[in-house]
Amino acid sequence: MTAEAGKIAGRLHVFVAFDWGEEIDLHAARGLVPGEWHELPRRSRTPASIAYQVPPLRLELPVVALEVPGLGRMEAVADLLVFDLGVVSLRWQVPWQLTVSELTALAGELAEPAGLVQSARELLQPIFDRLKAAIVRPAWSPLSEDYFVFQLFPDQHLPPPARLLEECRGWLANLVRLEDEPLSDTEQAEALRLTLSYTPTDLLVTDWGAAVVIDTDCGEVLETIAFANLQLLEFRWLDARLDSRLKQASGMIRELAHRRLPIWRSHWRPLRELGELKAEVNELFERTSSALMLVGDPYVARIYQQLAVRFHLEEWGRNIRRAIDVLEGVYQVVSDQAALHRGEFLEVVVVVLILIEVLLGLWRH
Repeated sequence: MTAEAGKIAGRLHVFVAFDWGEEIDLHAARGLVPGEWHELPRRSRTPASIAYQVPPLRLELPVVALEVPGLGRMEAVADLLVFDLGVVSLRWQVPWQLTVSELTALAGELAEPAGLVQSARELLQPIFDRLKAAIVRPAWSPLSEDYFVFQLFPDQHLPPPARLLEECRGWLANLVRLEDEPLSDTEQAEALRLTLSYTPTDLLVTDWGAAVVIDTDCGEVLETIAFANLQLLEFRWLDARLDSRLKQASGMIRELAHRRLPIWRSHWRPLRELGELKAEVNELFERTSSALMLVGDPYVARIYQQLAVRFHLEEWGRNIRRAIDVLEGVYQVVSDQAALHRGEFLEVVVVVLILIEVLLGLWRH
């Protein structure tokens, strides 16, 4: 397949995920914005056991003129998924007809997505403002996660997936790596290491920043990609929050240890704050990990597992669990300090009472 072989038809799917707060009351949100409950798109290969634990709210957004690097100003269809976890996922869909070389150039342009992320923030700002009343502790995190999917429609200009993987390895690797320069054989092999096909006519290739999907109906694939991207954002947010609070907690221990009169009352507020944080992070981590029920080995579950490998979700999960364990240790240290200082304070009280009783006895005589 060459650049002169003709133009390939397809769509660019742009996913951008944001964190808007600790939790969103979706029933309250539905009264503030026009949205509908959203179920996971499914085909016959997707069993009913695979579903969202709490269906998100889906908002269809107006068609917008979007400045896409490499394509210019395009009309983009947009929709937004609002999750009770406090996160949202925006998707833009942009159709195109490009040659091989033009598509490679587009991939290279998308490697710098700051402009698209900023456009997403500007588009969603009015919705965030309207939903604040339904958000628990609303705060738009500076963190975001973006992901690109090149959906290619099978046609006469596109070889079958098996042949494409064999003959066009460099081109596919460029797309999923968002590179417009040739890659080494090693990088090509790593970029194409994880692929999936359900039939001989479809293909999914995933990497860290982008994926290639060859299929005409791939709603469940796209939604699984959007969810994994959103989960990565939430894990990053939890990890950053834990890191910040653990530094504060370590400082808290040093401060309490050096107080001249560290009586037990000085520990009450730190203990309460640490206990609340521990419970909150545990709950958020468990809810984020199990928001999409993936049981068994159906195709959608394998798509998610492939993305989890690319996004290193297991490593993020281990880091969060390790931080939670450290937090538990800090809580125990402060709790032990409180018990020790309370005991010391009571011992002082007992000694003072005995001294008073002795003095009173001497005074009576």
